[in-house]
Amino acid sequence: MSLLVLTAACGEVTAADPWTTEPVPEVTAPDAIETDFDRPAEAAPGDDCSVKGETFSEDVRLARCLTEEFWTKQFADSGGTYQPISRFIEYNGNDGPACGGQASVPNNAFYCPDGHFIAYDATWLQSLYDQLGDAAVYIVIPHEFGHAVQNQLESDHEFTIQSELQADCYAGGTLNGLITGGRLQAQEGDDAELMANLEAAGDPTDAWWEPGAHGTGEQRQLNFARGFDRGVGAC
Repeated sequence: MSLLVLTAACGEVTAADPWTTEPVPEVTAPDAIETDFDRPAEAAPGDDCSVKGETFSEDVRLARCLTEEFWTKQFADSGGTYQPISRFIEYNGNDGPACGGQASVPNNAFYCPDGHFIAYDATWLQSLYDQLGDAAVYIVIPHEFGHAVQNQLESDHEFTIQSELQADCYAGGTLNGLITGGRLQAQEGDDAELMANLEAAGDPTDAWWEPGAHGTGEQRQLNFARGFDRGVGAC
């Protein structure tokens, strides 16, 4: 599958935003990342947070479980209550669920506020996993959960790209939080894998005003790195 298909995905990172005056950090891969995300420590046997992450299916389950675990703690620490998604739906090609009366499309992953669920094209996501490594799963899934968090926080963005880049930032903050918290282990080469996935997922042009814009590869990398380096509070 061509890497151009990645531009259809709803999970990527970005360069300087036209609507913010905050300086954007240099595009440097997170130092702590090294790669093949491994089984989290002290996970309860039998639940998705205890799988080893040795296959695509296990990595998907692990990424979903640990991301919700992370946000549950984040909300609790802030005095709030995280609402878990209602469904986590795997589809293939054209057989995905509709969202708000709009049909799903192949080669995509998305959060649907109408029903509070996440769906992903498993054939497409596994092709990214096979081509670009397991980092694909640990970017796409936390990114979609970032949109679920935006919905719960009632975040208001004037442009689509603002929402997408913030979700990239949330994904970076989530991943670093899981690594520093001992829930995931990273190995050498993970940083390059993450950056390669983000670059491939970027928009071909910097048309930030377009309704479906996600950001260029550089923009997505920068926003992911911002979250990774400074935590979700910086997003």
